[in-house]
Amino acid sequence: MRCYSDSSTENKMMKDQEEEEFITVRVQDPRIQDQNSWASYVDYKIFLYTNSKAFTVKTSCVRRRYREFVWLRRQLQKNAGLVPLPELPGKKPFFQVNDIESIERRRQGLQQFLEKVLHTTIFLSDSQLHLFLQTQLPPAQIESCVQGRTPFSVNKAILENAMCRKSVLLREDAEAVGYECGSSPSDIQANDVETSDETPASQEEPAASGRI
Repeated sequence: MRCYSDSSTENKMMKDQEEEEFITVRVQDPRIQDQNSWASYVDYKIFLYTNSKAFTVKTSCVRRRYREFVWLRRQLQKNAGLVPLPELPGKKPFFQVNDIESIERRRQGLQQFLEKVLHTTIFLSDSQLHLFLQTQLPPAQIESCVQGRTPFSVNKAILENAMCRKSVLLREDAEAVGYECGSSPSDIQANDVETSDETPASQEEPAASGRI
């Protein structure tokens, strides 16, 4: 007896596979900032590409430093309840910005941290995570935004950052110059929030966490 496959069923299966949600995140391109200063530090490019319905913008690119990851983990922990949160790479008391091996180990650890966070469903509803990954707002402004103390909403901040990035990319095509990831929305300034001074992650006061 010859069996014939149902083409409509095959097409449906192929479509379901194509529409399967994914989230790809990359932590890369470590750069030394303020290199000639005693306060020099390393930040990293975070590139996100997804088709997940949890994200308003499907592609984004920002730059973040280690202490901002420390802040993010603490904020996520407040919403996690009993859900275990992945660890960050250990913090060295005398981290050298010119130590290539240490920087690479930290980069790998930060990427593993984000990969685990983004594959834990409960965290995908946290507005602070979205603002961290898809805007260049510093932690103090992120907290103000999710608490409703800014003239812009979470979605507006994310969309404005995406528009700014698109504008830069279009200018690149015209000028044939390198794109510096991490540009901030033009209309989202520090004076748009009630409290705009960023304090080190270890000194910030706990704030209410928002949901997206």
